[in-house]
Amino acid sequence: MSQPRIVVTRRIPQPALDLLAEHGDVWLSPHDRPLTREELFDAVKGADAIVCLLHDQIDDEVLDAAGPRLKVIANVAVGYNNVDTEAIARRGTVWFTNTPAVLTEATADIAMALILMATRRLGEGERVIRSETPWVWSMFYMLGAGIQGKTLGIVGLGLIGQATARRAKAFGMEIIYSGRRQADPAIEQELGARYVSFDELLETADVVSLHCPLNAETKHLIDAARLQQMRSDAFLINTTRGPVVDEQALVDALKAGEIAGAGLDVFEEEPTVNPGLLELENAVLIPHLGSATIETRTAMGVLAATNAVAVLGGEEPPTPVVRVG
Repeated sequence: MSQPRIVVTRRIPQPALDLLAEHGDVWLSPHDRPLTREELFDAVKGADAIVCLLHDQIDDEVLDAAGPRLKVIANVAVGYNNVDTEAIARRGTVWFTNTPAVLTEATADIAMALILMATRRLGEGERVIRSETPWVWSMFYMLGAGIQGKTLGIVGLGLIGQATARRAKAFGMEIIYSGRRQADPAIEQELGARYVSFDELLETADVVSLHCPLNAETKHLIDAARLQQMRSDAFLINTTRGPVVDEQALVDALKAGEIAGAGLDVFEEEPTVNPGLLELENAVLIPHLGSATIETRTAMGVLAATNAVAVLGGEEPPTPVVRVG
């Protein structure tokens, strides 16, 4: 019998590729860029497994192009707004998996870093040095905002939200959170976290940090009206998905002083960034680095490969999103 055909849409860490190669015939994209739609259609033909990344749009067209042999789609990401899970579920024969938990700590590190960068004007300060702009120390030069004793409002107290809260608590912040449901009382007790309405969170938090998934309900969750609810001295942090924030509304709010600043790791139209953000000193912008450590990206790749290999071997994958049977 021929080996299963495993399609990897873009290079992933070598340990993950090695694991896949032990269990099938691996086709790896020769391009270090997202495949075009036509390239993706061609690549997945006859695939038994597809290992995809967050920039690959997986929908009915891709499933049709793959054909009847397809058994599993393994997304190398925890979020899966790039995948039409309903289309997969309708097939009833294809598993879909993601990579939760393994990127929790790395992403929480980035969220905490953005909180510090935005409140203490660190990006602005580095630009002063690198541009060789003259400066001299004084009592009132480039004053930022301290976070000790301040309130962090977490939107979505999942694993990453909890990990961010632990870091913020260590820095002396108070924790409030909102979400579709209240967290386990043991988690609330550990974090000293208080469950509040979304409105109360926006109106009272010194820092609002977004950790909710992107879906139809959360697209532009933070829009002009929500930004106006926030305090004028508050900061917005986004490490989830760019479209959760209406980027133009954020630009307008930052320019108008409706909020004090923002720290963004993700953007609406990656890799394009709203030009208005680029002009603002009170916006900290980094290029989707949430999971960007060697250890984390390797763990993500290996978990995705493990999911694919399990299904090809007739077993249930470790982290299924859409199940078969």
